[in-house]
Amino acid sequence: MNSKTLINMKFFLLSTFFLGATVGFAQPKLVTQATIVTTTNVIAPEDEDVSQIQPQGGGGGGFNFRNFGDGETKSTTFIKNDLVKTNFKSESFRGTLYRNNTTKTTTTIFEIMGNKQGIVATDDDQVEMRKRMDSTMKARQTAEGGDTTNKPRMRTVDANSNATVTYLDETKKIAGYTCKKALIITDKIIVIDTQVVWYTPEIKFANVPSTGGTSGFGNMGGGTNNFEKVDGFVMMYERKMPRGRVMEVKVTKIDIDKDIAATEFEIPKDVDIKTMKEMQSQGGGMRMMFGGGRQ
Repeated sequence: MNSKTLINMKFFLLSTFFLGATVGFAQPKLVTQATIVTTTNVIAPEDEDVSQIQPQGGGGGGFNFRNFGDGETKSTTFIKNDLVKTNFKSESFRGTLYRNNTTKTTTTIFEIMGNKQGIVATDDDQVEMRKRMDSTMKARQTAEGGDTTNKPRMRTVDANSNATVTYLDETKKIAGYTCKKALIITDKIIVIDTQVVWYTPEIKFANVPSTGGTSGFGNMGGGTNNFEKVDGFVMMYERKMPRGRVMEVKVTKIDIDKDIAATEFEIPKDVDIKTMKEMQSQGGGMRMMFGGGRQ
């Protein structure tokens, strides 16, 4: 074998290797338009004594904010470029979340016990809201239990910043997609949290790493899951919640072929929509909109 033939053979082998590597590590397809149906189920402990839970919200007709979101919630999310709309519905509430990723604003409309109300907030508003909620929770823990040094606190703005993703070989079929298992390991300083997720490596959506869950309850998005670090779209996961609750989230259908009209993302004009500052001035209104009462 002459030197020229040997060089050509080496070139062929290297080309084959890199081609195989490219196929093996292909990036998910970035989809700009889709309709996604998701089911979220919040399961309360069987031994919970509901008689000890006091209604909150003042003037809300005894509506119990501490159990806000319990049970099954169905949501349908529409994505079209930088616009996202999610309709969500459960036995106790329903509403719609509108997200504009160009202007970085989120408008949430809730209908609870026949009352319909909306709020619009910027991303900066959301950061300030979480800081305030975290500060309130810390003060409440101090008042109730004294030392908070070794007590887990409510999520903070940067609580999930130190996260790594470990990919596993397990697979399962979800909504027609072959999904893979991954672990999101987050260093929260006090504890190391491990979140199990199932994702499809076939597709991904800009600005929408998952649907359902707390985003389906209208918590203004916020990116506190680290799902955006997963190399694909998160289709299913389970999460532990305060007071022994467990949240199960699963995508049941994805349609990336149906065209979505721009009018789908128009915010209704017949709903009283207030700014974050206006809602804060009403006190209890914030708890109604986001379930931000005592946990």
